Amino acid sequence: MMSPPQRRIAHLDMDAFYASVELLRYPELRGLPVVIGGRTEHEPVIQADGSKHFYRLREYAGRGVITTATYEARAAGIFSGMGVMKAAQLAPDAILLPVDFDIYRHYSRLFKAAVAGIAPQIEDSGIDEIYIDLSDLPDDALTLAKRIKQAVKDDTGLSCSIGITPNKLLSKICSDLEKPDGLTILGMSGIPERIWPLSVRKINGIGPKATQKLASLGITTIAELAQADLSLLQTHFGRSYSVWLHEASHGIDQRPVITDAEPKSISRETTFERDLHPRQDRLVLSKAFTALCTQVAEDLKHKGYVGRTISIKLRFEDFHTVTRDFTLAAHTADPVLIRRAAGECLRRVPLKKKLRLLGVKVSALVSIRSARGIEVSPQRELPLVP
Repeated sequence: MMSPPQRRIAHLDMDAFYASVELLRYPELRGLPVVIGGRTEHEPVIQADGSKHFYRLREYAGRGVITTATYEARAAGIFSGMGVMKAAQLAPDAILLPVDFDIYRHYSRLFKAAVAGIAPQIEDSGIDEIYIDLSDLPDDALTLAKRIKQAVKDDTGLSCSIGITPNKLLSKICSDLEKPDGLTILGMSGIPERIWPLSVRKINGIGPKATQKLASLGITTIAELAQADLSLLQTHFGRSYSVWLHEASHGIDQRPVITDAEPKSISRETTFERDLHPRQDRLVLSKAFTALCTQVAEDLKHKGYVGRTISIKLRFEDFHTVTRDFTLAAHTADPVLIRRAAGECLRRVPLKKKLRLLGVKVSALVSIRSARGIEVSPQRELPLVP
């Protein structure tokens, strides 16, 4: 009886994806610190002589956060999730560009299609990353990785980094080891040399709080975690998470590459540049609310889903967060019905404080392909302002 082939799992991560897409549009910015996180008013301005004026971080005012940055900006200490104002203190002359999710989604579809032409067993893990099961393909890992990287480059003009190991956990770590345009192939025997010296935060699933607690126990590297007594971990983290920590530190991960995962929900949210008053800023809030419902409806249509449960999320000026949901009689992707249901949710929230964030989510999804026999509401057009 033949034993199954050893698993070869790849993790592909696009390099500084949003920023790299912007550099395709603005190649004159290559080699410069560029930050993605501005608003529409930060679009480059065409001058009378045909040249472009790019906004600088020092010109930004507001409380937006960095979506991503080029490696030159990262060298100045800027990272995703950092406040734009804080980033301006580190690199005031860095170029600031607005976020353009439509073009990022376009390039996301392009790179995933390029990979699928070579290795179709793909788990979609986000707009800029995927897992790929290479186990059943005839070529060796290095040949496959080079083919995939070249296909992505040919179809998008962008570079990616790939890690190939026996499992998803190790591959995600390895795809980050030699960025940008990196390629790391690692077997289990290479864990002590390449993985153990790294910080425990390199393990996907160990967040800031767990990192801090591990540090209080004198555990900062993956090697120290691998050598830690399991009973000590259980005392501080509980049995289930401690067992996972122990296995992860030894590179053990049996999770399969899931190629047919269905989304549980589709959502959109926006953080306002200033806190908005429920009455004084009613028109602005109403337009934003309607726009979110329209965007969610468009996302549902694009991805081929309808949903029944409509939810809203409100975050107030004191960071208190409230959610409400409403379940419709029939599945829908109709922006009018989504807006109406979201409005019903909103009526159940006391609006006595200013708002800093607003979100809309549709869940209880069913793909349109499998919606036969399920009641689906017809779609109508939603006016911009209700």
